[in-house]
Amino acid sequence: MQTSAKFKAAAGVLAALTAAGVAAWIYQLMNGLGVTGMSNGTSWGLYITCFMFFVGLSAGGLIVASSASVFHVKEYKKVALPAVILSTVCICVAGMFVLIDLGGIQRVWRIVVSPNPASPLFWDICVITLYLAINVVYLAFMTSRKPGAQDRVAVVSRFALPVAILVHSVTAWIFGLEIAKEGWYSAIMAPLFVVSAMDSGLALLLLSLMGLNKSGLFKTDKKLLTNLAGLLATCIAIDGFLIGCEVLTMAYPGAAGAETLSIMATGATAPFFWFEIIVGILIPLAILLFAKNRARMGLVAAASVCVVVGVFCKRVWLLLTSFVEFNVAGAPGVISGSSAAAHAAGTDAWALASAYAPTWVEIVVVIGAVSLGVLAFMLLCKKLLPGNRAGAGAGPAESGLAGEAA
Repeated sequence: MQTSAKFKAAAGVLAALTAAGVAAWIYQLMNGLGVTGMSNGTSWGLYITCFMFFVGLSAGGLIVASSASVFHVKEYKKVALPAVILSTVCICVAGMFVLIDLGGIQRVWRIVVSPNPASPLFWDICVITLYLAINVVYLAFMTSRKPGAQDRVAVVSRFALPVAILVHSVTAWIFGLEIAKEGWYSAIMAPLFVVSAMDSGLALLLLSLMGLNKSGLFKTDKKLLTNLAGLLATCIAIDGFLIGCEVLTMAYPGAAGAETLSIMATGATAPFFWFEIIVGILIPLAILLFAKNRARMGLVAAASVCVVVGVFCKRVWLLLTSFVEFNVAGAPGVISGSSAAAHAAGTDAWALASAYAPTWVEIVVVIGAVSLGVLAFMLLCKKLLPGNRAGAGAGPAESGLAGEAA
């Protein structure tokens, strides 16, 4: 089968999955958030987990791209354009999950007419909007053939780097400033989010570059992939160190977070915690610590997949662990939802502990949103990457991508 035929087949499958996701989302709009597994006890679920995850994936890509110009890393300039494309798509997917979690798209206007500057959520919306705008401007300048376009790229990159770090820091502060939740209330929540964004974003960038290599849409030198794998190993090590610091603080005798740590290590979210520690940190670090392994693209790809899945598991246990136990004591507890719905299911309307599992609606919506993101990435790469555009190869943007422009 020809490459173009494979591309069309993959695009067709992704389009079908996207359509299924849209249909499930419409079903959710018609019937309300009651069709999800969320409740009063667990008010955030799979949608917000994916929001955190994709913000991190996006930040990692833009940090690599902007560092190329800010620190004049000539090699990284070669992959700056696919990194920015990946970053733009991921932040759009992250934004979609926020809108989906609102329960009704018509509620968006309230963000504009009644903002709450005292809430980290408000500032997160502002930073993400700014971040998306920088991505779009960055992408426009990088693909422009007008004189001076690469000088503008260098200017934008100096804003992009701090904003990329800030976007994940503010997302972390949504949780870190939540005093009522012991599992979130942490001074190092922002560094934890930023470094996990770096390793997951780098891992996804490596997988994307390998995929583009295989498809023939964009070629990346093996030496550069090996270099990026070394940087990924460093980020994984820092991530593991910060998680160790957090766990040690929670495990210390008399610490306030001992109960949360017990749930995280042995409770409902324990499989996600241990999967992230073993598969997301220890295994890929053991692989990438050795230079000979970093030169083997199969091992690099395997390690990258482990990191991406591991960071997703990290988002799951970080979000849901603090919902397991309520910060209230005594009967009757917290109302789990509508009394009619609870009685129809044969359960008590009141609960002393929370439970959550995503429903088919949430799973199909997430599959649709992710499929749309993958499809958008494929189409943008096919349209914007050098060698795929009509008349590509003579403009200043192309020379900049080759690492020749400052």
